Amino acid sequence: MTRRWYVARTESHADHLAAYELGLDEFEVFSPRVKIADARVGKADVPLFPGYLFLRFDPEVSGWPVFRSAHRIRGFLRFGEEIPWLPDIIVEQLADRVDAINGGDGLWRRFKKGETVRVVSGNLDSLAVIVEEAKSPQSRAKVLLEFMGGLVQAQ
Repeated sequence: MTRRWYVARTESHADHLAAYELGLDEFEVFSPRVKIADARVGKADVPLFPGYLFLRFDPEVSGWPVFRSAHRIRGFLRFGEEIPWLPDIIVEQLADRVDAINGGDGLWRRFKKGETVRVVSGNLDSLAVIVEEAKSPQSRAKVLLEFMGGLVQAQ
């Protein structure tokens, strides 16, 4: 008996519901979700791979799963006619990485005041110092950078 992880495609924006329904039917499911900063609610959980989740089973013993409409599964990830599988260690490492991301500030990197960063835009490639942190992933940090012999503030 060799249970392996397969990647299933879900209906659009149905990752969480698909994982829930499959779990109710005793499927082994891994649907990695990460915290992100959200201006409306503070933090939100979003799928790391929107439209996909991982199912673990042995097709030689139980056959390929038959899904109900409530499962919201569109099929398996395929390369031509082949449906690839993932070794347990890959999914375990992914789960560990998701835990590490969620144990910190979530998915986005927040630069702290006083931190030195590299700014690259068009022909500009310079070091700058953060003078005001970004409040969310959608907002911008303010930096102080050297430009044409002087210090300028930029976002």
